[in-house]
Amino acid sequence: MGQNVTEKIIAAHLIAGKMEAGSEIAIRIDQTLTQDATGTMAYLQFETMGLDRVKTELSVSYVDHNTLQEDWKNMDDHRYLQSAAARYGLYFSRPGNGICHQAHLERFGLPGKTLLGSDSHTPTGGGIGMLAIGAGGLDVAVAMGGGAFNLVMPQVIGVKLSGKLPGASSAKDVILEVLRRETVKGGVGKVYEYFGEGVASLTVAQRATVTNMGAELGATSSVFPSDEKTRDFLADRGRAEGWKELKADPDAAYARVVEIDLSALKPMAAKPHSPDNVSPISEIAGIPVDQVVIGSCTNSSLDDLAAVAEIVRGKTVNPRVSAGIAPGSRATLLAAEKSGVLGELIRAGFRILESACGPCIGMGFAPKSGGVSLRTFNRNFKGRSGTADADVYLVSPETAAAAAVAGKIVDPNDFPFKRPDFRQLSIEATKVAGDDMLIAPLPLEQALKVEIERGPNIKPCPAPVAIPDRVELPVALKAGDDVTTDDIMPAGAKVLPLRSNIPEISKFAFSRLDADFWKRAQALGSSVVVGGLNYGQGSSREHAAIGPMYLGVKAILVKSFARIHKANLVNYGIVPLVFKDPADYAKIEAGDKLAIEGIHAVLEKDAGVAQAELTVRNTTKGTSFTAIIDVDARSRRILRAGGQVPYAKAGGI
Repeated sequence: MGQNVTEKIIAAHLIAGKMEAGSEIAIRIDQTLTQDATGTMAYLQFETMGLDRVKTELSVSYVDHNTLQEDWKNMDDHRYLQSAAARYGLYFSRPGNGICHQAHLERFGLPGKTLLGSDSHTPTGGGIGMLAIGAGGLDVAVAMGGGAFNLVMPQVIGVKLSGKLPGASSAKDVILEVLRRETVKGGVGKVYEYFGEGVASLTVAQRATVTNMGAELGATSSVFPSDEKTRDFLADRGRAEGWKELKADPDAAYARVVEIDLSALKPMAAKPHSPDNVSPISEIAGIPVDQVVIGSCTNSSLDDLAAVAEIVRGKTVNPRVSAGIAPGSRATLLAAEKSGVLGELIRAGFRILESACGPCIGMGFAPKSGGVSLRTFNRNFKGRSGTADADVYLVSPETAAAAAVAGKIVDPNDFPFKRPDFRQLSIEATKVAGDDMLIAPLPLEQALKVEIERGPNIKPCPAPVAIPDRVELPVALKAGDDVTTDDIMPAGAKVLPLRSNIPEISKFAFSRLDADFWKRAQALGSSVVVGGLNYGQGSSREHAAIGPMYLGVKAILVKSFARIHKANLVNYGIVPLVFKDPADYAKIEAGDKLAIEGIHAVLEKDAGVAQAELTVRNTTKGTSFTAIIDVDARSRRILRAGGQVPYAKAGGI
């Protein structure tokens, strides 16, 4: 039997394990990327390895998240990141060069390569035929040091595309349709691979929109084949030599196939407060809109901005709407200027924001209290916009542009629209942009002389402590379903500058659910947190594990976990427990004490045991139930050691 694209890339990078769905595997990583909100901690961890240089083919440190510099903290982090990149042989992408995922796609992405990034939207690279995976910063640090990335061999779900997108329907509507069908829980342990004759009609920018927002499925990654469109994309950027064709064999198999007729797609929106709460625009048309923001790593390419300009041409943003645009990269901004797109957007009344993540992570441009904001972003979790009671809808650039003019949600097909093609201007602008905002790695002899700059906000990562064989842990918090990493450790202008200072940022742990959590957890010394389904969905931020670890959380007991967060918990020695019977969740209350014995024996079970069970006694209520440590054998060894760092120092692989 032939192989699909995902299997071909994994097979070419397989270091250990068998390519059987559900089996433990280890793969070689070609490229890594970090961004400044997660990168500081990743490089602090990398420094502890005692290496002189990264061992990947290419690693890049981007600054695109913490660019709102209200005081010295973010700038201090940027100087640390720049000096660490110089010291250890990484490219450094300066603030203003663009959002990591779009900039990496334009400058470094190559078909058939593996990419590991300390950001959950790293799968954007799948739009160019990479196997790109989001992970915690510690996993990225290990990969930079030459270590393998360990994961469970994913199921590969085929998404068969036919037809062509009609009118003002867009790539955003493709992924919204997938989310509508598959949900934010549906992709755990899976890669979504797109194939079929409809693929050829999509540009690389459109494909990248789909793979980027595939992260909201909870998927390991998403991937498109590498074809003539991919070759053109690379050639336009002077990188034709890196192209290779990569497609599924004719007899390749998928675990199952989702079929989507592109020609039947209508404009859609993800309603508050989840990316899978999807409805056609026709069902929500007429809702007044207060704010429109176009940008983020999902929809900030020249294709996107040009579509917006086409809809607003000759029109003005409605007086009730505050509208902003954030181009995804410096090259995109230059192309928009050269093509006249930028001038059209300014003329229409859009405020031009910097080429950074910005409003997507609550860094400025927050909506008004109780406001309705249409955003071309990938997440609309409650409060993520910076306004706790705002209603955020996720839409395409076309739908956002139409709403900006109309002052309400409308079908963009109500406006005259022809999708423009500025390919030649984009080529010229890319040449003008060049690599001036990228600082290349120094030769080793020069790098060894670099002194790393450390501001007062940069603190060492606290060391985890291995869980004892027997614990009796009070329940410090009981949470519900779909707890996000934003709930566990918020983003935003107030919290993000503290990413390199664990003692300070830990004070915000679970603050959206309980403002007093950190005080109570500190007073308890050791504790457990209880949650529902899909616990830890959202970003790859390992601070959502480090903060609770610092506050003494020894275990998390839930109905189910999101992939990256569960891996981060393991990396920092927090035991991820799953109710064997989900009904037992209702029998626990905050403040109950849960006793667990024989933990070490369970963690030391052999590799053939996929799931390890533990008896948990609720000593407050006098009841017992069964919990499962649902992680692979290597992860159990890491937990026994107390986390990834002590495991590696003890010689673990």
